[in-house]
Amino acid sequence: MEQIRCLVERVTYTNEQTGFTVLKARVKGHSDLVAVVGGMAAVNVGSVLLVSGEWKTDAKYGRQFAAVSWQEKLPATVAGIERYLGSGLIKGIGPKFARRIVEKFGPATLDVIEQTPDKLISVDGIGGRRVAAVKKAWADQKEIKNVMLFLQEHRVSSAHAVKIFKTYGAGSIQTVKENPYRLADDIWGIGFKTADAIAMKMGFAQDGYPRCRSGLLFALSEASNDGHCFLPRAELLQAAAALLQTDETRLDQALAAMLTAGDAYCEPPDKIYLLPLYHSERGVAQRLRKILTAAASPAVLPAEPAGRQDGRTPPRRETDVAYDAIQREAIRLALAAKVMILTGGPGVGKTTTTKGIISALTAAGCEILLCAPTGRAAKRLAEATGREAKTIHRMLGFSPQTGWEKNAANPLAGDALIVDECSMIDVVLMYNLLKAVPDNMSVVFAGDADQLPSVGAGNVLLDMIASGAIPVVRLQTVYRQAQTSDIVMNAHRVNRGEFPLLKQGKDTDFFFIEENDPEKLPALIADLCHRRLPGYFQVDPVAGIQVLTPMQRGLTGAANLNALLQEKLNPGRVCLRRGGAEYRPGDKVMQIRNNYDKNVFNGDIGVIEKVDLEERELTALFDGQPVVYDVSELDELVLAYATTIHKAQGSEYPIVVMPFTTQHFVMLQRNLLYTGITRAKRALTLVGTKKAIACAVRNNTVAKRNTYLAERLRLETPAATKQRDP
Repeated sequence: MEQIRCLVERVTYTNEQTGFTVLKARVKGHSDLVAVVGGMAAVNVGSVLLVSGEWKTDAKYGRQFAAVSWQEKLPATVAGIERYLGSGLIKGIGPKFARRIVEKFGPATLDVIEQTPDKLISVDGIGGRRVAAVKKAWADQKEIKNVMLFLQEHRVSSAHAVKIFKTYGAGSIQTVKENPYRLADDIWGIGFKTADAIAMKMGFAQDGYPRCRSGLLFALSEASNDGHCFLPRAELLQAAAALLQTDETRLDQALAAMLTAGDAYCEPPDKIYLLPLYHSERGVAQRLRKILTAAASPAVLPAEPAGRQDGRTPPRRETDVAYDAIQREAIRLALAAKVMILTGGPGVGKTTTTKGIISALTAAGCEILLCAPTGRAAKRLAEATGREAKTIHRMLGFSPQTGWEKNAANPLAGDALIVDECSMIDVVLMYNLLKAVPDNMSVVFAGDADQLPSVGAGNVLLDMIASGAIPVVRLQTVYRQAQTSDIVMNAHRVNRGEFPLLKQGKDTDFFFIEENDPEKLPALIADLCHRRLPGYFQVDPVAGIQVLTPMQRGLTGAANLNALLQEKLNPGRVCLRRGGAEYRPGDKVMQIRNNYDKNVFNGDIGVIEKVDLEERELTALFDGQPVVYDVSELDELVLAYATTIHKAQGSEYPIVVMPFTTQHFVMLQRNLLYTGITRAKRALTLVGTKKAIACAVRNNTVAKRNTYLAERLRLETPAATKQRDP
């Protein structure tokens, strides 16, 4: 094994999960920069490293030094100190202030920061606030380095050291030593496998209760990420045994202890739930039952209003719309039933019918609330109806400090509630919504039941329909205006299991470009987004075009396409780096977790407004609202020039480009293709192979989610109401 001393010039790549890092460094005796690879997460530009390892030649990347272990040394030269300070090591000191500090103190700079940091106030532009920030950041960095060294000792990636320190502070190492499995419970981005690796290196028993408990909770959590509300006991034990390589008997004993302690819940005979999912699913059923059986608001049930036709249906002169029989039934039900569901695909008049419902409720003297699960969906609902519509979180007044302002004790005020895009709503959000709905309020749920289910756990819209406990109106007639759109007509063809019509020419909004070579697809997609479509449709390529893809990985996966499209659509050198990603001003980004402190949620799309290299943070605009991210929080953001179809639920885009190839074989399902097609408003360009499209059209197998909501509604609702279809 050899040892080299190197100065880090740039960090080319870091895998946040494994800590694998690629550095470009200056090494004595080498005229060119040397690639150093290995587990070196959180190393800063300007760092001086003593690295032990060996030279190797990679078939693709050439000669590299593969690190086995490393130590960080403070830089000795003035230039090295300047790069070290300006690399983002200390929040508040970027390249500009690093240069000023080093010009002032020279080789003694690091000693000044360590021993007499108050002297920094003599540097031009540095005041008391920044000096205090430097003191704290320097102390924090030393503690973070201790956490990193502790993790290295146990041969675990140090990529999460900052998050561990932010969560546990000065007690980080002691907390991890006592129970490393707490990391999986307490810190987003650190999963069971990372915590387990630390525990195993520390000598925790393979079949001990802490490990079994954490593994069982992880298996349930993974199942919830796949949409399941519960796992059958035998399936849970099998999954945990495969994960932990532990005997199922020991796991069964641990599960029994967990159920006794209230760490999970068993719905007889064998349905094992995470507690939040159990309470949410049961709570949704109970609240719907209570609302269904309670008396309506007096405003919804007046005597026959003057000027009304057929008892309940608004006359044509009120709305200037001629409704068909099914739409009239929907409007009647909105007044007659406490809860109803309005569903149907594109072009069938859901918006027209919703406006008719609003008109009828308004004529009855009702105060009406409108909401949707995402900001984009709420904005579309407001534009379509001409009335205020809010996100569910905003309507309920959610605050990370105080929780949900609107709840059972402080319910919503109004007579009727219309909830759009209900296929997106998971069981936890639906429960929090229904807790805030007073018993006498009427509720209309609208959504397309044939779209993909929610990203979160549950299958709420389909379960409500399947229960038979709630009246349903399903619109199916495609109206004449919508029949001129090949997007709409092909969406319905796909939904019926028919191959879409692939026309060519200027009289269509549905384009297909066949390309059988998957290696050529990324460049084709980039050219479409950068040159061809913006020129043809005269749209901004960032705001007006969205790439939707079935998968995250692969040549035409979202990750690869985002890197390519960023270089095409938003080249630039000013950026913050995290892992292998760069974040530049003007980039389109997506939030990938619910962050209640920042009031941004999984799937929200924004644009980076500015990048502050001194403070090591960026500001992104989401629906016009600025949200600030520290560099350590950037794992919550991904580039969003391309995104998965799943993440596009509830959104519409002027122009959609959608790759569909047999490389996506495991994802080729009818509802996925249908959902992708229905996201496009003005034009859709499908690229790939007819074979892949045909596979998706034929495959109507929908992965079953483990939910019990439909059965709970049947059990808890005294008399199911007959479903109304055309």
